[in-house]
Amino acid sequence: MENVTTVNEFLLLELTSTQELQPVLFVTLLIIYMIDLFGNGSILVVVILEPRLYSPMYFFLGNLSCLDICYSSVTLPILMANLLSAHKAVSFLGCITQLHFFHFLGCTESILLAIMGFDRFVAICYPLRYTLIMNLKACILLATVAWITSFFYALMHSVMTARLNFCHSLKLNHFFCDVKPLLELACGDIRLNQWLIFIVTGSLAMIPCFFTFLSYLYIISFLLFKNHTCRVLHKALSTCASHLMVVSLFYGTVGLTYIAPTSATSVIQEWYVTVIHTTVTSLLNPLIYTLRNKEVKLALSRVFGRKLKLPKENHWQH
Repeated sequence: MENVTTVNEFLLLELTSTQELQPVLFVTLLIIYMIDLFGNGSILVVVILEPRLYSPMYFFLGNLSCLDICYSSVTLPILMANLLSAHKAVSFLGCITQLHFFHFLGCTESILLAIMGFDRFVAICYPLRYTLIMNLKACILLATVAWITSFFYALMHSVMTARLNFCHSLKLNHFFCDVKPLLELACGDIRLNQWLIFIVTGSLAMIPCFFTFLSYLYIISFLLFKNHTCRVLHKALSTCASHLMVVSLFYGTVGLTYIAPTSATSVIQEWYVTVIHTTVTSLLNPLIYTLRNKEVKLALSRVFGRKLKLPKENHWQH
């Protein structure tokens, strides 16, 4: 019979064992975190304060920015604290809490990206019915469903992981708490937990991904079969390019994180891809949207001091 250990804390893997690199990594992560907070915070403020951005697309963009601020805050502060600490540990309750919010916010982003894809599909393929279909009540309902569904999904993983017994080393093979590294330390039957990852997590990742890319397939097909010129096609797709870049970045890193590693090198790559997923993705989202979106750039200029003219439009009031 395996020796069950009473768990008070878990020891986390260090980003680097080279002492000279730790301050450099700390400053790098701090800069990334500050840019993340400023970039996503700026978009959130602009979406709230700028009447010209009161439309479904920017409503969901505001949700995404709020989510990205929270998502990076789940992992980055602990990563930075551990770089300066000799005792790289997290309490049992803190670990389960981090796991919960990591999956809660990650799942919400997956569903939210699918909703944003659907929004672009309706806007381009059914422009005359767009304000009827994507009205304020429908947008609030879709966003609420995304957040609530993800909360209960994450709660499932939190409860199922917290009830496990741990009988191996309490040193996690990861930089922060997640289900997979915790299962490696568990004793007893963990097949149910593994099936939940495979079926529930897999479904909540693949289904939104499928519908997101299906939306863009319909958009391209609609524009081509309607005999639109290349110029019209390019103009329509340029409005979707930012979203496609974010979707590709998000699902690319998620896929590399949750595909089973085949070697020790793959495991190390998985660790760093996970860090990129939780830090760089949130950092790049506001840059992608602002650099490719003229309305957001103009709104940022207006809100933060410079006066530029843009025709007033409020899609909620059509």
